[in-house]
Amino acid sequence: MRDEDSSAGATTDTAGASPFARPIRQHYPVVILGAGINGCGLFRDLCAQGVDCLLVDRSDYCSGASAAPSRLIHGGIKYLETGEFRLVKESALERNLLLCNAPHYVKPLETVLPIRSTWGGLWASALRFLRLPSKLNDRGAIITRIGLTLYDLYGRHFQTMPSHRFLRGDTLRREMPEVDPAVTFAGIYHEGRVTHAERLALELVRDGLALNPAGTAHNYTPVVASEGGALLLQEEVTGRFHRVRADIVVNAGGAWIDKVNAALGIDSRHMGGNKGAHLVVRHPRLLEALQGRMIYFGTHDGRVNLLYPFMGNVLIGSTDIPVDNPDEAICDADETQYLLDVVSEIFPGIRLAGSDVVFTYWGVRPLPRADGLDPGAVSRDHHIAEDRLPGSGVPVLSLIGGKWTTFRGFSEQAADRILKLLGKSRGTDTRNMRIGGGRDYPVDADQRRCFLAELSRMRGTDLRRSAILFERYGTYARTIASETDNGEAPNGLPDYGQEELAFLCRSESVVRLSDLLFRRTDIALSGKLSDEVVETTARIAAEALGWNSARTQSEIMETKRLARLHSVDIDAT
Repeated sequence: MRDEDSSAGATTDTAGASPFARPIRQHYPVVILGAGINGCGLFRDLCAQGVDCLLVDRSDYCSGASAAPSRLIHGGIKYLETGEFRLVKESALERNLLLCNAPHYVKPLETVLPIRSTWGGLWASALRFLRLPSKLNDRGAIITRIGLTLYDLYGRHFQTMPSHRFLRGDTLRREMPEVDPAVTFAGIYHEGRVTHAERLALELVRDGLALNPAGTAHNYTPVVASEGGALLLQEEVTGRFHRVRADIVVNAGGAWIDKVNAALGIDSRHMGGNKGAHLVVRHPRLLEALQGRMIYFGTHDGRVNLLYPFMGNVLIGSTDIPVDNPDEAICDADETQYLLDVVSEIFPGIRLAGSDVVFTYWGVRPLPRADGLDPGAVSRDHHIAEDRLPGSGVPVLSLIGGKWTTFRGFSEQAADRILKLLGKSRGTDTRNMRIGGGRDYPVDADQRRCFLAELSRMRGTDLRRSAILFERYGTYARTIASETDNGEAPNGLPDYGQEELAFLCRSESVVRLSDLLFRRTDIALSGKLSDEVVETTARIAAEALGWNSARTQSEIMETKRLARLHSVDIDAT
């Protein structure tokens, strides 16, 4: 075993070097294990306070459950039924803040609550409010009106979207002709959606690195053990070991928290875990039936499911199944069929087949252990557990629970606790801190036109191509435009440029081909993966990152294996 420790002093980036390339040092005040949304959010917050931190993950940034949500930024209207009013209030506030702070990736989403009765669900809701078991498969007009009124009330601070309204009768039939005739009313309100969750999480890390030149972030660098109060990290690709001491360790491993603690020598039973699977389907009639809205509906089995337009396709979600081992989770055939079938409960004239599926994904929600509870009844709230690193008094703080919407608030809570332990005070409030390409974002049509014209001049391209870059990166598109030319598009990807993809490889810590295809871009998510695309992007990544032919072929094979797991019809050779 060979340690690869670099200087203990602060690092600075050399000209043109990616900030992700900073070397790992021997000591940090805070080491964060896990680069899901909670870890990325906490990293940015601590860097903003001037705290030197190291963020590591055993895989890529935002590649676990944080890459597998329903991609909603929402107040959680269903939490009203279980009396989690504090969580609803926090979620509604954080939703509204994200709509302002990340307008390039967080967008309003008009949402429909179908209603089949007037009084349905009152008794079941009362039981759920009292935390008693109950299946709620009919949310009537009365309970829906009460819920939406409370929801508007909780979202009144920093309100960014209209209040709720109702559709009925001829208006409902005219606007949504495909909906089940048994639906007599529809509550209309607004939530938020995140168009590219993986890039938003990466931007939090990049912002943290910019805020603190001594901040360090490495993907594919798991913690493998602790020795004498130090963490032993190993880079997956090179095999190098790093022995790192920390004043505070944060376990942000999500569903893997207990496994990470076990590697540290800590025996904990903090985590439960429910698997949520989603489908992306290509079905023009279903897409047309949605009319740009999300349908959030109760099913006959008492679950709540959703459908909404997603990257030109339709996203269907989700299941909620307890799992013991998050490493064994997958979207299996039964889940796929279940999600295909529930669509006919709201659109009885539309039948989906397996051939309509262009992508599947799944993740294990980082929920607290709650043996015996119905999966849907386990709280989505967050809290922090504290253990000690063996052989030292170093606190190990485990970030339990939480969801995409509330990551900033949870990060703030965790950062404040860490700052107190370090004897420091908060110097920067993240409440109104813009994220990545959300900075200087055009607020009206005139500003947008000016921005697109500027991009077009920089790249010597037309407004259509500039608009694609703007939608993809927000104002970070300026950096993309200044660092790349308007070269030819790769085979099978007319809306991407070769230089654009190469730049992402060089500057955004791409280690695997799957990082580029599944997270840095929307190529996999939008159902654009093919044999041709994999082969072409592999050649671009190989040239940008210096892969030899053996490494390139290995990346191609592994990416195709992952694609097949995600239900992509792709050649195995």
